[in-house]
Amino acid sequence: MSTADLVIRGGKVVSPDCVIDASVAIDDGHIVAVGSETTMPPARETLDARGLHVLPGAIDVHVHFRDPGYPHKEDWQTGSAAAAFGGVTTVFDMPNTIPPTGTAAALADKHRLAGANAHIDFGLYGLLGEDTIEHVPSLVEGGVIGFKLYMGNTFGKIPSPSTGAMLEAFEAVARTGKRVSLHAETNSIMERRETRMRNAGRLDPLAHLAARPAVVAIEAVSRAAILAEWTGARIHILHISSAEELRPLREAKARGVDITGETCPQYLFLSTADYARLGGIIRVNPPVREARNQAPLWGALADGTIDMIATDHAPHAPAEKTRNDIWTVDCGFPGVETQMPLMLTEVSAGRMSISDYVRWSAANPAKIWGLYPRKGVVQAGSQADLTLVDLGREWVIDDALLQSRSKVTPWNGRSVRGLPIHTMVRGRFVMRERALVTETRGWGRSVHPMQRLPDAAPRNVNQTMDAIVRSGAASAQSEKAA
Repeated sequence: MSTADLVIRGGKVVSPDCVIDASVAIDDGHIVAVGSETTMPPARETLDARGLHVLPGAIDVHVHFRDPGYPHKEDWQTGSAAAAFGGVTTVFDMPNTIPPTGTAAALADKHRLAGANAHIDFGLYGLLGEDTIEHVPSLVEGGVIGFKLYMGNTFGKIPSPSTGAMLEAFEAVARTGKRVSLHAETNSIMERRETRMRNAGRLDPLAHLAARPAVVAIEAVSRAAILAEWTGARIHILHISSAEELRPLREAKARGVDITGETCPQYLFLSTADYARLGGIIRVNPPVREARNQAPLWGALADGTIDMIATDHAPHAPAEKTRNDIWTVDCGFPGVETQMPLMLTEVSAGRMSISDYVRWSAANPAKIWGLYPRKGVVQAGSQADLTLVDLGREWVIDDALLQSRSKVTPWNGRSVRGLPIHTMVRGRFVMRERALVTETRGWGRSVHPMQRLPDAAPRNVNQTMDAIVRSGAASAQSEKAA
C-alpha cells in the first residue's frame, strides 16, 4: 500500500445522507480512502480529528470580492482568507467590478488577478447585459462559470436590460448550457418608488424596504421563469428574500423549467425589527424583510424549493455603511466568514441536521454547477476540499477580528455555536488551527476546467433573434439575386 500525504483520523464524516465515524486519507490533492482506521494507508502526516466533524468545504456561489476596481472594500487575498476562515473552499465571484467582467479580455485579467492572490478555488461570472450578448461565446471560451444578469439595480449601477434584450440574452446562453444567475428585482418599480420617496424626504433605513416590496421579486422571478421556459435557458434565482416569490419558483419547477434558487443568512435570521438597531448597516439588495418571511424560507430549504445557501458577501468600508441618508449607504455587507457558524448554530439548536447543511452548502451547489463529485462530497476520488468543524465551540462574532477588509456586519456581537477549525483546499491546509496559512496565497484555481454540465437544450431555436435576423438577411439576398 502506497504512502498517503495525510490521514485525518477519528472524525465524523458528513454526507447529505448520513454521518459516519471514519478516517480520511488524502494524496496528491485528492481523497483516496474513507473508512475505518484499520483500512487507512500509511501517511507522511496524520491529523487527530476526534471531536470534529469532517465536512465537504462549502461552495458559495455568490460573492463580491470587489477586485478589480474597489480594493479598499475587499480584494482577492482578504476575501479568500475570510472564506477559508468560514469553511468555504470555492466561491463564484460576481461581475460588477471595474471594468465589469463582460468581455473576454476583462475575464482574462480577472482570472490572472484571482489566480495570483486567492487562497481558495473560484469561478468567475460573466456579465450578461444589453451590450454584452455578443460576447457570450468568447466569455464561455474564456472560462466563465456562468452568467449574471441584473434585472434590478444594485451596487455598481450595472444597467438592467429590457425584457427584449433579456430574451435575446437567454437565447444566446441557452445554446451554451451555462446557467444564468439573476438579481430578480424589477428595476422600473424600484426606481419609481425610490424617486418618489426621495422627493418626499424619506431618508430612514426602512425607506429602502419600502422601495423594494416583495412584488418586485414576484414579478421578476415569474418573468425570468417564462423566458427560461421559452428559450431552454438554465437559470438560478439569487438571494431569495420573501415568502411570496416561492410560489413562482415552485410553479416553474413543477413545469420542468431548469430553475434553481438560493437564500442567504440575512433573510433567515434578520427582520424589520433589526432596522432601528443596525441603521444603514442592514441595507442590502434585496432588503431584509418582515419576520413572517423566515419560516417559509426555512421550509423551502427543507422541501427543496430553495436549493442552497449562499451569502452575497458584499463588503464595503465602514464609512460607506454608516451614513445618515439611507440612499447614500452602499448596499451589502460581508458574509462569507460568518455563514457557516450561523448555520451550524441552527444545527445545534435542532432546526436541521448537519447532513441537511452539507446538502445546502456543498453537495447541491456542486451538482447544480457541474462540479460534483469532484467537489461537494467527501469520498474517494474527490478533491480534498474539507472543513473540520467543532460543533460544540461557543464564541461571539467580532467584526474587528474578521479577515475581510470590511469590518462592519449585522452579526457583530452575535453568539454562535460551531466553528471551522481547519480548512483544506485540494489537500492543502489554507486555514489550520484558526490561523491563515499565508503561503497558500495564489493556491486557488479557477474551477471552470472541471465543470461538466448536461448538454444544452435550447428551445424555439427557429424563433430566436439570431434565427430571424439570419432568415431575413437570406431572404433579402435571395430577392436581390433574383
